[in-house]
Amino acid sequence: MGRAMLQLAGVAIDAASIGGMETCIQLPGMKAVLDIGRCPPSAIARQHVFITHGHIDHIGGICYHCATRGMTGLEPPVYLVGHENEKAVNALFNAYRRLDRSRMEHTLVPIGPGEEYIMPSGLVVRPFRSIHRVPCQGYSLWESKKKLKPEFHGLAGTEIRDLRLKGVEITDTVEAPVVAFTGDTLIDVVEKEEVVRKSRVLIMEVTFVDDAVTVEQCRSKGHIHLDEVAERADLFENEAILLTHFSARYKAADIVKALDDKLPKHLRERVTPLLNRHA
Repeated sequence: MGRAMLQLAGVAIDAASIGGMETCIQLPGMKAVLDIGRCPPSAIARQHVFITHGHIDHIGGICYHCATRGMTGLEPPVYLVGHENEKAVNALFNAYRRLDRSRMEHTLVPIGPGEEYIMPSGLVVRPFRSIHRVPCQGYSLWESKKKLKPEFHGLAGTEIRDLRLKGVEITDTVEAPVVAFTGDTLIDVVEKEEVVRKSRVLIMEVTFVDDAVTVEQCRSKGHIHLDEVAERADLFENEAILLTHFSARYKAADIVKALDDKLPKHLRERVTPLLNRHA
């Protein structure tokens, strides 16, 4: 089945996600993958993979990803996982080494909230805690930019050039979150984590959208209900929001109608549902 290639607020996203079956969010411009799902063929080209949690629909393709990169001569991949999953992921790879009779070379980076990983491109990856039925963490990707210091605003270009030649530091380094990905979670993460509300692009799961599954039932499964998003509509400051992980019970038309009916206009116009698996 096809994937959706999207451009949201200047970020390219190649994504596949359906609740309980597969989630793999590729960020081609950032050379990164958020969860690996079943490992779609295009994801093999991405060296860096950030795993949110241990459910098989999010991590199932990790060994296939590693083995295929090795077989095709690509550099060993880098996997970021929560500290609580480090031993289990190592055991998984050791089991596949015995089965596959291959080295399965890779770098495993255990990481958690409060820590960071710097990509070769300079992007900074910072996990945050998501709330799910098993230990889970989301990821935020930050970029740094040089910004002219306020005291130099209004100067001519030649004046700025002369100051720079004299060795005057005329810029500040400013960080901004470009993408935040929640993984599977309760809606509480929106209230607890500022980066979720303020990242330029938010990628967030919404598994259930109608009354067939109540908010309480949804929460008991560790997921977000659309009604909970609507109730918190004013919290989202993001330029664009990609909603993913809809239950397989829904067709695309069902999801779009629910979004149109339940979300206020100021939020709905920034929301894109990932529908490529619900046709």
